[in-house]
Amino acid sequence: MNASATPAPVVSYSPVVLSVPGRPVDLHVRVSAPATGTDLPVLLLSHGHGPSHHLSSLHGYAPLADQWAARGFVVVQPTHLSSRTLSHLVADAPGAPFFWRSRAEDMTHVLDRFDAIESAVPTLTGRVDRTAVALAGHSLGGFTASLLLGAEVTDPDTGEVARLREPRIKAGVLLAAPGRGDVLNGPMAEQLTIFRSLDFSTMTTPALVVAGDKDDSRHFTDMGPDWHADPFTLAPGPTALLTLFDAEHGLGGIAGYDAAETTDENPARVAALAGLTAAYLRTRLRPGDDSWRTACATLAAAPDPVGRVVTK
Repeated sequence: MNASATPAPVVSYSPVVLSVPGRPVDLHVRVSAPATGTDLPVLLLSHGHGPSHHLSSLHGYAPLADQWAARGFVVVQPTHLSSRTLSHLVADAPGAPFFWRSRAEDMTHVLDRFDAIESAVPTLTGRVDRTAVALAGHSLGGFTASLLLGAEVTDPDTGEVARLREPRIKAGVLLAAPGRGDVLNGPMAEQLTIFRSLDFSTMTTPALVVAGDKDDSRHFTDMGPDWHADPFTLAPGPTALLTLFDAEHGLGGIAGYDAAETTDENPARVAALAGLTAAYLRTRLRPGDDSWRTACATLAAAPDPVGRVVTK
């Protein structure tokens, strides 16, 4: 993996189309990778829900995807069934409108079909380390990531516990992810009832939890920004918490370049976040790599740091 601080040219290819039996529409993914290099780890990225039409799809999250790819990751972005780009096709499909189970299953399908993905993307064949797989998700995508990292929920339709942990994923990054469900009292709580049963006590895969100290999601809870730190507080696995100062739910604008709904646009914060998360994943996927330790030391020594890190 290229650990250079100098960004490398990135090649992005989309759509790669995967036919999945039983899925209402084909699974479309975007793949972004450095133009050169081998032994590249895979980073799956789960988009949020959001108000925009295209940002919640394979077309979104370029501010992070581009920088992660430039830092040596093969970034794979599926368009989940919850995307507004598909609402006219899947509005009546089982699981609509949030498709919480299907979103997690999309990532398993991606890993199951990686031969097809690798062969479809020009120049990628033979350059990927499929044993080094990480995952990131923002907002509703953070919930999806939590499930794949081992958190459990009770399926409201069956009453059974849903266990969707994907053992091929070695580490994760939760970006402004939802917290525990026993504090939900906002208007969105009745729409996303699946959040009420979210149990982090089984989330054992290593994770970096990223929360903005101004991310007050009152449409879900009056607990305040600390709600987004719950995956760090409650998970038993090795986790770290990166709190970004003055960051709201968009964490500086990660969902898209110049997105109108970003309430805290700050390109410098996004760049710092991309670097810190890449360093964390590099260390988790490559034992002996000290990128995360170095990044944390640099952050702590900065005269005007973008945030702080706590580990357990």
